[in-house]
Amino acid sequence: MTSHEFGMALRRLREATTPESVGLPATARRVRGLRREELGDLAGLSADYVRRLEQGRSHPSAAVVDAVARAAGAPRAEYERLAALAGYAAADGQVPTDLGPGVVRLLERFPDTPMFVADAAMNLLAVNGAFQALGHWDRTGEEWEWNIAWRSFCSPFATFQQGEADAADHRSVLVARLKDARLRYPTDASLAALVDALRTGSRAFDALWRAPRPVTAYESSATFLSSDGEPVTLVGNLLAIPGDDLGALLLTAAPGSADASRLAEVVDGAPGPAVVEVGQIGPG
Repeated sequence: MTSHEFGMALRRLREATTPESVGLPATARRVRGLRREELGDLAGLSADYVRRLEQGRSHPSAAVVDAVARAAGAPRAEYERLAALAGYAAADGQVPTDLGPGVVRLLERFPDTPMFVADAAMNLLAVNGAFQALGHWDRTGEEWEWNIAWRSFCSPFATFQQGEADAADHRSVLVARLKDARLRYPTDASLAALVDALRTGSRAFDALWRAPRPVTAYESSATFLSSDGEPVTLVGNLLAIPGDDLGALLLTAAPGSADASRLAEVVDGAPGPAVVEVGQIGPG
């Protein structure tokens, strides 16, 4: 990584930090977020040094990375990203797996929309009742059976079908997410083992890992076969949950379409718990 990349990330963090969030008065100002002087005072650095960091003219020490992240009140995931961009392993750099109350509420508030939440390593953590109704996630007994990337590249679902273009987009997103996770969590042994298993078990994954395709949109279409054999085609949109470093996928059909009617039938015909925590993290 270059100092320029770290500098851009630091500037984005500073501009996204409101004065009130770090205990400063919310006075009228002409710039977004914190001033360099304010971030410098909070972190014990000069404004000129903060400027040099943002311009890529100085490379920070690990202590400086810790100081600016702490001063800006950066979430854990953002701190780990800054550390990785500066070339350091963040302390206790493990992929977060906690489901906060906000995430549970999010799952509960879409009762008619299939939805799941996964961690940064693409391990499934929780699903809502509508997703369960699809009957999509079969159990295989494999050590990575709850990992979306593993199931996509090495152990495909029998009831999940995609066209060539959508499959290519879907796989590109998975590789991009895992590459980003490896950058932010360099000491997570389970994540490293997953990537090794994928590169060994799938030539397609290994090729994309070595030469990733650019990701232009975090969505793709897929056809699901329900238990009665009737298909329903849905579009999956991946949404980031930054504070917890989780991702939520919503599966929707075009309003008024035959697929929307079919989805309603599937969801209404299989009532169950609003939210179910699932999955396992890593082997074992």
